[in-house]
Amino acid sequence: MLSAAATPTIVATLPVVGANIGEITQRFYKHLFEAHPQLLDGVFNRSNQQQGHQAQALAGSVAAFATMLISNPGQLPEALLSRISHKHASLGISADQYEVVHEHLFWAIADVLGEAVTPEVASAWDEVYWLMANTLINLERGLYAVAGRESGAVWDSWTVVQKITENTDTLSFVVARTDGSPASISWPGQYVSVQVQMADGASQPRQYSLTRAHDGIHRVFTVKRVQQSGEPLGEVSNRLHDTVSVGDQLTISEPFGDVVLEPSSRPVVLASAGIGVAPMAGMISHLAREKSSRQVHFLHADFSPTSFALREQVEADLLKIETAQCQYWFEEPGTDTQTVRGGYMVFDSIELPADADYYLCGPLAFMQSVRGQLLERGVPPRAIRYEVFGPDLWQADFA
Repeated sequence: MLSAAATPTIVATLPVVGANIGEITQRFYKHLFEAHPQLLDGVFNRSNQQQGHQAQALAGSVAAFATMLISNPGQLPEALLSRISHKHASLGISADQYEVVHEHLFWAIADVLGEAVTPEVASAWDEVYWLMANTLINLERGLYAVAGRESGAVWDSWTVVQKITENTDTLSFVVARTDGSPASISWPGQYVSVQVQMADGASQPRQYSLTRAHDGIHRVFTVKRVQQSGEPLGEVSNRLHDTVSVGDQLTISEPFGDVVLEPSSRPVVLASAGIGVAPMAGMISHLAREKSSRQVHFLHADFSPTSFALREQVEADLLKIETAQCQYWFEEPGTDTQTVRGGYMVFDSIELPADADYYLCGPLAFMQSVRGQLLERGVPPRAIRYEVFGPDLWQADFA
């Protein structure tokens, strides 16, 4: 917990730090990459850097962490940091890298706030940083131990054994370990990081959900082509689509992710939009393989039936679950009218099971809308979990 000496300083300075945290994080990343350009090769997603998403996520998590230390002084907000620790582990982040981040972050704080950063203020925020950093280090140490890996050593060579066309802009890659060894266990809903070498020689990591149940040999991840023009937006998805073939090798991490299908007999509701169907497909595949007796409701929104990736796999798996139901929303339904509604996902006349577990994945606005509707219907917040593709810009609301 935050010390008694630091608490009043954090309370007094949190408004000014919060008001400037966006500029602080922008300067931090610029200073960091000028000193350590190698971090943009295989560690940091340069697309997120270009769009400012990583800075927004860091700002939100630091501000939320400090706020929670003040509002809940008796505990550390580990739930807030669980998502971050899984993402870090999937990238092989090690404890010594937190020293590097500390150096450049505190340079940026002093650079932006100037004389307002007295020794007392610096000491108090240093305490906040190391409470957060040490919590993450401990969480990541546990994740590496569970994976049976040394800290940061999460990468292996995998060979593409099959490419499956899901629709015009979505492919699934089936991979097996290049050395022929078994695949370590993965949990339904988890993802892997995939490192891809770009045309300029730099490696870029991206996270992709595992879309089929663990079989001990293969991993299957699904990639939607990002259509925006201009580099580096979509550079990894397009390179995977256009240049990676069967027989090629990819560098892939151990599976991570804290939004996993919990073993339970309770009903489960899976709500997704667009490529957010990917982790749901992995969960449904697992339920089908286990011949689950759980009541399963799969709800999906998409632009049209043809843009609905993984539909054939999902529907085949749902048929194997006796209690499964599905409902779709398409902006352009076309002639597809079975279990289909037009427009956006709304629960105006949808019956939802009592005491269910809810999992959401899709664009942020979609998840905010669905979560809001569920809360209005009396679903407790603890029963709703969500997966975010990319930096979590919803961190402050997560706890």
